[in-house]
Amino acid sequence: MPGSLADGAGPGLDPSSFTTLLVTQGGGRVAVQLNRPEVRNAIDAQMVDELHAVCSHLESKPGILILSGIPGDEAAGTKGIFASGADIAQLRERRREDALAGINSGLFDRIAKLPMPVIAALDGYALGGGAELAYAADFRIGTRALRMGQPETSLGIMAAAGATWRLKELVGEPVAKQMLLAGRILTGEGALAVGLITELVESAGLLAAAHALADKIALQDPLAVQATKRVFHAPREAHPGLDNREQAELFESPAKFERMQAFLDKRKK
Repeated sequence: MPGSLADGAGPGLDPSSFTTLLVTQGGGRVAVQLNRPEVRNAIDAQMVDELHAVCSHLESKPGILILSGIPGDEAAGTKGIFASGADIAQLRERRREDALAGINSGLFDRIAKLPMPVIAALDGYALGGGAELAYAADFRIGTRALRMGQPETSLGIMAAAGATWRLKELVGEPVAKQMLLAGRILTGEGALAVGLITELVESAGLLAAAHALADKIALQDPLAVQATKRVFHAPREAHPGLDNREQAELFESPAKFERMQAFLDKRKK
């Protein structure tokens, strides 16, 4: 059986070991803020490596992951930024072998497959690889200042880290093609209208909204949440056999008996 939600708050991540991320732990979750303000949070090789380290921790000690960028300050007139995309200076030097290595796509796929849910808190620019990182999350919360899009074709490449298939699943083919082939940029309101984000909040309340959602997830049985996420993302041909096998494991878990007994006891009062 995978670890419990409480394990996600345990030791294993040293915040001082990260240079492109600000990492905090507690409450059954790991909060990761992308932190390369000098280049608008462009995703470089160091950030990829550090996000892999976060994934390694959460795979062994499952917990909720909250991904955010540099927050905006409406009172001060500063705009937030999630991630402006891949680091163009590094991207320009990459060749065929780098593309085949799937540097970003491998990371984003790993994030999508983490045992517990991933929440992306999106403010300001979430473009290119930044948008694809957000698509890998289970939940996306955004602000009115959010701008999401895929400008890759204007740079002579394609969005190859998940957008060509995740985006179609999330918003449907017409909108996905507008973004991928014609460079359409969605505002926060536009992203909400097509279902790309599930909640629209003010910049000042973005992280609070993400943590509020994490609090709701944390109230659930962690093993049941992990099983449900695995089954949800399984291919169609895996059902219903996979559902039955996962349910069989949960039917024998102590948490199932404890939670159901607590429900029955409460109903008697």
